[in-house]
Amino acid sequence: MIKKFHVLYVGQIELDNVGLDGTPANERRYSDQELREAFFTARDVAQLMDELGFDVLWTAEHHFQREGYEVFPNLIQLGLWLATQTKRLKFGCAFNILPMWHPIRLAEDYAMADIVTDGRIVMGVGRGYHTREVETFGAPLLDAAKNRELFEEQLQLLLTCFNQQTFHHKGKFYECPPPVEYRGYKLADVTMVPRPKHLPVEIWMPIASGKTIELMAQNGLKAMVTLNGEKILDDVIRAYQAACLKHGRQKELGEDVIWGAGVYLADSREAAIRALEPAHDERFKWFAPFGFVRYADEQGRTWGSPGAPTTVPKLADGVKQKAWFCGPPKEVIDGIKSIEAKYPGLEHFMIHWAEGLGPEAFKEQLRWFAKDVMPAFRRA
Repeated sequence: MIKKFHVLYVGQIELDNVGLDGTPANERRYSDQELREAFFTARDVAQLMDELGFDVLWTAEHHFQREGYEVFPNLIQLGLWLATQTKRLKFGCAFNILPMWHPIRLAEDYAMADIVTDGRIVMGVGRGYHTREVETFGAPLLDAAKNRELFEEQLQLLLTCFNQQTFHHKGKFYECPPPVEYRGYKLADVTMVPRPKHLPVEIWMPIASGKTIELMAQNGLKAMVTLNGEKILDDVIRAYQAACLKHGRQKELGEDVIWGAGVYLADSREAAIRALEPAHDERFKWFAPFGFVRYADEQGRTWGSPGAPTTVPKLADGVKQKAWFCGPPKEVIDGIKSIEAKYPGLEHFMIHWAEGLGPEAFKEQLRWFAKDVMPAFRRA
């Protein structure tokens, strides 16, 4: 049963002229001052979430985005600051892109943040999907196999840092420590200093493919699934449970999964769709070309696969797919509960902030959601 409520804010600024007929995504340009707005929006939203009883604010790591959709380059640093501006809210990394990090530096940064915030930073890792970002940092992305190979070794080194007091790692991409002389002896191992206070470290990752699921289950990673249609959501939740069981990790269906969906409250479904549609369409103007339309057709085929739809989705499509819930509180509650009822282990629901929706409108939605939707799920 759903007990915890999250928000995903990928770091967009307040975009102007949104919607399908608005400014084309590739033509957006903003000043340095405008691009800084997102940090203070994150603070304001975090403080409101803290007050309203939400559990985790998740943000996304991205680089070079002059278009203004995702402008946070360092999630641990951001979460560390936001923890000083709030009392109890946690801050999730969705996600630290391992190919753009040295795993030991990431482990050290996380450990320090875990210590000084007393566990309020939540670790998340991903492989990346922007060629402009990953390839610029000298890591592979166009070569998907090499990207996966690098990521898998980086994940093992990250886990080693967290789980072993001292270690020596030698792989294809890293040898830590290298066999060098140090103060009169040859290095054989190293100790990460500091190590996290809260062990084992909880690590989340987005579900992107069958191979990803296998890797997650093997290494004890938890799963985030957001804006997926009902059929694809069911497929990946069941595949994740089966993979975990295969690796000796028995879980209830939906356990250790954060399910994310779009939400917009209004007096009627029609009014909600009218109000949200420009923001929804702005989101998919940016994200659809990256393959982020996780809906299925009547035959169960993912949009974009042979024979299935390839168009940019409309909000009505998302509502039909139960990736978006629009309307009065009771309708939204019933919609969320229709998914919750399928998965006895599901405890986490996440609101995905539509990237074209301004911060004031979104904060009003959070107030309404906390007042009239969350109480239907909070249980002792």
